[in-house]
Amino acid sequence: MSRSAARSIAEYLKQLSEALAGEDPALVQDALYDAEEYLRAEVASHPGKSEADVLELIASTYGAPEEVATAYRDTEVKVKAALQQPPPRRSASPSVWRKFFGVFLDARAYLSLFYMLLSLITGTLYFTFVVAGLSLSAGFAILIIGIPFFLAFIAMTRALSLGEGRLLEAITGERMPRRPLHPGPDAGWRSRIGAMLSDARTWSTLAYLIVMLPLGIIYFCTAILGLAFGLSCITAPVVDTLQHLGWVQGISVYGPGIPNWLTTPLGSIVQFFLGIFLLTALMHVARGVGQMHVRLAKALLAKPA
Repeated sequence: MSRSAARSIAEYLKQLSEALAGEDPALVQDALYDAEEYLRAEVASHPGKSEADVLELIASTYGAPEEVATAYRDTEVKVKAALQQPPPRRSASPSVWRKFFGVFLDARAYLSLFYMLLSLITGTLYFTFVVAGLSLSAGFAILIIGIPFFLAFIAMTRALSLGEGRLLEAITGERMPRRPLHPGPDAGWRSRIGAMLSDARTWSTLAYLIVMLPLGIIYFCTAILGLAFGLSCITAPVVDTLQHLGWVQGISVYGPGIPNWLTTPLGSIVQFFLGIFLLTALMHVARGVGQMHVRLAKALLAKPA
């Protein structure tokens, strides 16, 4: 069903949002930002014309909302196809063991494990930044620099959220926003501050940066413990065997209190395969953490479609 041509930028953006209904919220946010930025720049370059006249003038160059939505969908499909890693060759009915150990062929699992280790650093930095920024903003509120400082703090917060989104997109392949929320038409500073404070994304972004510290601690401890137990279970019996063969000397493998059965050949075999199982399970956990965390990030950092 054809609809009437938009007579204002707000109406055009509403039609574009409706045309992109059901698409990824990150894609919708980027499309709306690009469209609003282009349309407002065109209106500003034609000061003697109304919004309706400018929209009618550029209808043939930029396109109707439905055409723009189709172009974004086509581009997104091509980008996803180019960035998607080639799937590993699979048999008609892969066995349970192949599914379990096939995680070592998934590059996303390694990237997610790296993110779990990195999240302690980023979580600490984010938490420190938010706490310091809010504290200083509250302290400067009675001074003339209070409002500019708070606005700069919020701007840096949004920049951090975009950087975090691009990092998650590179690790998990999940679409994240590449454009911030558009500030809208030029307005007074009071209107901008009111819009910023009333925007739920402002506070959800702050909440995400704060919650990254406890999540980072959990992710880091899980990754470190999994790697430590898995690698120790694998290397300890190997080193112990090399010591019995006389190839390695002077290395203490088992400390006091270790059950004697672990030093037996059967115990070494059990311990070795237990280490492999723990590392494989950790890779599955890492991949699951990456998929879960990117959904949390999208819910807090991307504007709902």
